[in-house]
Amino acid sequence: MWCRFPGHLMALLCLMMVLLGSCALSSSLDVPDPKPPRYNVSLDLPPKQRWEPVLKHYNTTNLREAFHSIIHDLVPKWVLDKIRPLAVRDLESVVREPYAGEIRGLSRGLGMCAADVLILNLAYEATAYCVGIIAQDENGNIYHGRNMDYHYRETLREITVDLNFVKDGQIAYTGTTFLGYVGLWTGQSPYKFTVSGNQRVHGDWWNSAVHAFLKKSSPVSWLTRDVLNDAEDYQSAKHQLSTTRIIAKVYYIMAGTMPREGVIITRDRKGFADIWPLDPLNGAWFRVETNYDHWTTPPPDDDRRTPANAAMNATGQANINLDTLYEVLSVNPVLNPTTLYTTVMSAAFPEKYTTRMRNQI
Repeated sequence: MWCRFPGHLMALLCLMMVLLGSCALSSSLDVPDPKPPRYNVSLDLPPKQRWEPVLKHYNTTNLREAFHSIIHDLVPKWVLDKIRPLAVRDLESVVREPYAGEIRGLSRGLGMCAADVLILNLAYEATAYCVGIIAQDENGNIYHGRNMDYHYRETLREITVDLNFVKDGQIAYTGTTFLGYVGLWTGQSPYKFTVSGNQRVHGDWWNSAVHAFLKKSSPVSWLTRDVLNDAEDYQSAKHQLSTTRIIAKVYYIMAGTMPREGVIITRDRKGFADIWPLDPLNGAWFRVETNYDHWTTPPPDDDRRTPANAAMNATGQANINLDTLYEVLSVNPVLNPTTLYTTVMSAAFPEKYTTRMRNQI
């Protein structure tokens, strides 16, 4: 459990952490946290064939064992009983393209029932605890960073991948995900925008999410991928993320390429509950989102927001860049024992998209 400190003491503590963390990071640059493998997924191929080149790099027997363990540990029996018959009988009746085709292709490559691959995708939707930060420097450059915190950390680190989704020989968008998972929680449309998603703390997730899914609402990570694939620019992506029906509450964190293009969208299932943009002209040059509404106080045992805010203020707008943002995301407890990976990105500089697997702290 993490303790709460008075605001001025927390700011001082986090400043010390940033300074100490900077020294530690500088001394360990020769052995940085490793990057996940990066593969291409061709959007020019039929959906059933897109994942075949990626699966060739993995032992499918080990993958099946890990996936079945996750399914049976995380998914209630009533969900298995409800979803499996529908998906076995007619997957396309509950899943739209291209995801139905990709799930069928993955099931064939993995030697798993398509229904179980679908259920695995829903299981991943339920457990994403994260930190997302957007920031603008003094020159108007926009930066975006995120920590992905997940259960099954040691299993998932073996199947975390960076993917370039390629169309007509060009990178259409880039994302970070888990093998077997067709959605994206982290992604970048080059020269347009970046987006990440954080779970919005909920009560009975499965009951409401499954019913919404069966009514054709989108899983939150599938909407992320839809936007990366379809949106022409930052504003259209913002509108799509704000208004499309989804199966569960979530925070979408977005950053564009122009000054002031950054926003945290607090989502209900039917639409947005709140739009919280960057406002650098009035001093709000960054925004931090964890898993709690920004207008409420996070619980004392999970207050990652206060140290993240303090570390950003200690860094300062004049010094913010992708490297210093990574340092902020490395401050305890922003970085914590469940943190699986950290991604830093800036759509204006798409070649700098970088994910690193975090070593156990």
